[in-house]
Amino acid sequence: MPLKAHLLIVDDEANTLASLSRAFRLAGHEATVCDNAAKALELAKTQHFDLILSDVVMPGKDGLTLLEELKRQGVTAPVVMMSGQAHIEMAVKATRLGALDFLEKPISSDKLMLTVENALKLQRLESENRQLRQRLGKHEIVWKGEAMRRVMAQLERVAASESRICIFGETGTGKELVARTIHERSPRSAGPFVTLNCAAVPAELIESELFGYEKGSFTGASGRHIGKFEQADQGTIFLDEIGDMPLNMQAKLLRVLEEGEVERIGGDKPVSVNVRVVVATHRDLEARVREEKFRQDLFHRIHVFPLVLPPLRERRDDIPALVEHFAAQVCAQNGWKPVPFTTDAIEALQSHAWPGNVRELRNMVERLMLLATEGQVDLSTVQIALPKTSSGTVASADTGSGALADRVQSFEREVILAELKRSHQNMSLAAKTLGLERSHLYKKAEQLGIDLRAMRREQGPQD
Repeated sequence: MPLKAHLLIVDDEANTLASLSRAFRLAGHEATVCDNAAKALELAKTQHFDLILSDVVMPGKDGLTLLEELKRQGVTAPVVMMSGQAHIEMAVKATRLGALDFLEKPISSDKLMLTVENALKLQRLESENRQLRQRLGKHEIVWKGEAMRRVMAQLERVAASESRICIFGETGTGKELVARTIHERSPRSAGPFVTLNCAAVPAELIESELFGYEKGSFTGASGRHIGKFEQADQGTIFLDEIGDMPLNMQAKLLRVLEEGEVERIGGDKPVSVNVRVVVATHRDLEARVREEKFRQDLFHRIHVFPLVLPPLRERRDDIPALVEHFAAQVCAQNGWKPVPFTTDAIEALQSHAWPGNVRELRNMVERLMLLATEGQVDLSTVQIALPKTSSGTVASADTGSGALADRVQSFEREVILAELKRSHQNMSLAAKTLGLERSHLYKKAEQLGIDLRAMRREQGPQD
């Protein structure tokens, strides 16, 4: 797939700017031009460029100084230097300062386009490698049971197509992870994967986020902004929580899906985009359509292939593998030694209802490893962090009836007893784990009728 790019050309010669910008636009790229280094620095602060092409010899700041300051500003776009007064020392210095390439003027059109194409491919490769390193061990669908086997079989079939996909699932079931996996197993895997959570963006900003805007199109628009759809060109855009998208934006999104083009706010012409659209929601979209909160025509556009993710309570067979995966992840992130989970600890985790699904389990695994003593996570550790019964209700039958104050008192007593047992009556350790002062824990135990002396006689004093 051809790569389209937004380039910044810096040269003090008007003819050079005109000829280069014309050549790039004919090749399908966008080009912004400026005639001095100071202006180029300002543009690089406010706009995103895929490539910067700069002359070396210019009045005021020269191109090598510009290159140094761009790197100091943290600009990641590759920089190609060009000069009509080139010599080996200049080229070596430019390369040492971080230039990707050095071209000698006059530059043939073919050589220039080849240099740009190679620079863009290299930039995309580096970006993908960064993303891969960030995702390594973090973004992986872990499953063992039948519920997810069916989902994965559907995913494999649909990933190879260009069909639009609507992912349904409760919060925390891994909808973005599934969308990313679809992209990575699709013919578009070499293209970008761009995400937007429709529920997290204010209604007045969602249009500019999706479609972008031109400089000066509204107060504060100090430069051109490329929207998510253009960023995702030749790749995949993932629109999470699409059921929360405002109705007026639904109409505009429908037009993009039908026409395959977007129009930036303040723009005077549409921009073609080649994007695969994957959406997700935790809502019942058909109910939203009946309530006239979601457009029926948009629903039919995005609902080509529905993919339903089961909640964690319906895939309990996957919990041991998920715990092992998350535990290894936590150890790698913190430089910890492996912390095993005992069989009864895993069984206790499998018995929990997990209203927050996989996301909640990931957080719980990390919490348990922080609470673990004696080099393992056992049942008592789970009972402290997750005082639930197999039915998902509060700790015990004693807390299920009676006045609220009595239930709270019974709950506190069970939590403290479990923690004292886990810490072998080490009051300092128990107090620290429970977030209490040691003296407060003694007082609380006395109030709740916990006989510390009897417990000590059974196992011997530890503190």
